[in-house]
Amino acid sequence: MLNSIFYESAFKDFAFLVLRVFTGALLIHHGFEKLNDINNFADAFVRPLHLPFPVTLSYFAAGSEIVGSWMLILGFGTRLGATAIIGTMSVAIYHAIATSGFNIYLLELLVLYFSSAFSIFLLGPGMFSVDYLVKEIFKTKPEFIDLIFTQRKFNNIFLSENKKITIPDNQKKSFPFSSFLSS
Repeated sequence: MLNSIFYESAFKDFAFLVLRVFTGALLIHHGFEKLNDINNFADAFVRPLHLPFPVTLSYFAAGSEIVGSWMLILGFGTRLGATAIIGTMSVAIYHAIATSGFNIYLLELLVLYFSSAFSIFLLGPGMFSVDYLVKEIFKTKPEFIDLIFTQRKFNNIFLSENKKITIPDNQKKSFPFSSFLSS
């Protein structure tokens, strides 16, 4: 009884959802602000660090915040999106320390975004995510994976005995639509 009260929460997956959605929703506008005036961002934040290709790196920073935020919000490729945000926030924290020292007013928002993304990376997206749905589909329906990558099981799953389709041997183990890719 005490174990369930103190250590297990019925709302754990809901808490992951709230953390993902709020982190992504609050961070996404920073990426769009960077895109609004990319040269200004490059001059103010990337060039002082003496990094090469400042405009290109500015586009990467904006893209990682926008795409990473959407990945967190949807819960699709969540750990990859969190990794992109962790990378961007690491450089932002370094910039804040290098230019202003340990100024808490500059660091607090950056560290909150970093810690949120890091927590999501370590703990995963939770049950209310596309990643969870994909995992469950692949775990409970292994024939679905075979159907995607091979056409052998198609006959057994979807067609009755009198409507069997014969597939030539040279196409049985090929990737779907491989004829479109090779011609």
